[in-house]
Amino acid sequence: MYNVLKLNKIASVGTDRLGDGYVCHDECENPDAILVRSAAMHDMEFGSNLLAIARAGAGTNNIPKDKCTEQGIVVFNTPGANANAVKELVLAGLLLSSRKIVEGVEWAKTLKGNGEAVGKMVEKGKSRFVGPELKGKTLGVIGLGAIGIKVANAADLLGMKVIGYDPFMSVANALKLDPTIKLMKTKEEVMTSCDYLTIHVPLTAETKDMVDAEMIAKMKDGVRILNYSRDGLVNSTAVLEALKSGKVAKYVTDFGTDDILGEENVICMPHLGASTPESEDNCAIMACDQIKEYLEDGNIVNSVNYPAISLPRTEGTKRVCVMHKNIPELLKAALNAISGNVENMLSKSRGDYAYTIFDVAGDADAEKIAAVNGVVRVRVID
Repeated sequence: MYNVLKLNKIASVGTDRLGDGYVCHDECENPDAILVRSAAMHDMEFGSNLLAIARAGAGTNNIPKDKCTEQGIVVFNTPGANANAVKELVLAGLLLSSRKIVEGVEWAKTLKGNGEAVGKMVEKGKSRFVGPELKGKTLGVIGLGAIGIKVANAADLLGMKVIGYDPFMSVANALKLDPTIKLMKTKEEVMTSCDYLTIHVPLTAETKDMVDAEMIAKMKDGVRILNYSRDGLVNSTAVLEALKSGKVAKYVTDFGTDDILGEENVICMPHLGASTPESEDNCAIMACDQIKEYLEDGNIVNSVNYPAISLPRTEGTKRVCVMHKNIPELLKAALNAISGNVENMLSKSRGDYAYTIFDVAGDADAEKIAAVNGVVRVRVID
C-alpha cells in the first residue's frame, strides 16, 4: 500500500488513476509520494519513506530539488500539461497590450447614468483608446518549449512575423515549430528586433533580470513586453522607468508585485496562466501517472533532478533501483554486490548523480548494494 500526501488540491481525475494499492491523504507523517502545486516545501523535513514528489505544473521553485537529489527523492513536473492554457492567455495579453481594451472597458463604466447621451459620449471619447493591430508586427519569443512553440505558431496564424531563440531546443520541438518562424542566434537579436516580446523560460541565476535597463535601451521604441513565465525575469524597476519615458509602451504580466500594481500602462493578472479546469486535470493526470510508473516499475519520466530512464520489466526478475553518485567504478562495485544473475540493466546520469536499474534473477541484497561508496538509495521492486 502506497501513501500519497496531497499538499494542494489535486484533481480527482488524476488521483483516481492511481487505483488500488494507493491511499491519498491531506495529512500524512511519512508518505511514499507527495503531490503538490504551489505549496512551499523548502522548510519541510522528509520522512524515510518518501520516494517521489510530483509537481502538478511546470515550475519547481517551491521544491528543494538539491536536498531531494541528495536523499534519493525523484522530483517530477508536468511540462506541456498547461501549455494550451498559458498560450491562450498570452494571446489575450498580446491583444490587451495593443488595443487599450482594459482602459476602454474601465472608462466605459464611468459613463453609466448618462442615459441616451452615452452613445455620443462613446463616439467622442473612443479615440483615446486607439491601438495597433497585431498583423504584420514582429513577435519575439524567448524560450521555445511546450508553451513558447504554441505561442509562436498561434501568432504566426494571426499574421505576425515571429522570431525566436532557445539554446536548448530539442529536435522534437524544432519539428513542431512552423517553418516560417525564424530562429535567431542570440536572445539579444530577438529582443532588439521585435515589436512585441514574450518570455517563456525558467527563472535561474542566468535568466534573472533578463530584461533589464541595459537590454531595454537596445529595444525598439514602443516595444510591448509580456511575462507569463516567472517573476524576476523582467526587472520591474527598469520596466517602470521605461514605461514612464515611453520606451516601453506596455508591460503585461501574470505576476503581481507591489511596485507595479496600479501603474500606468501595466496590466497585471493574478497568475491565471494555468487556471483552467482542463489544465488542472491535465497536470493531475500526468503527475499521478508519473508517480505510479516510478513507484511500481522504477521508471522515470519528466524528472527535474534525476535522468529520464525507462526499462521494460524482465519476466521472473526483481527490479533493483539504485540512485547513486556519478563516479568511476561505482557500477562495477554495485554489480559485485548483487548475488543474483543480472538479466537486464540500464544506467543514465544527470550531472553529479545517476540512476541505474537492474533486473535480477535470484537474490538482491539491498543492504549490501547500499553499502557501496557513492550509493544514495536502493529500492527492490518484486
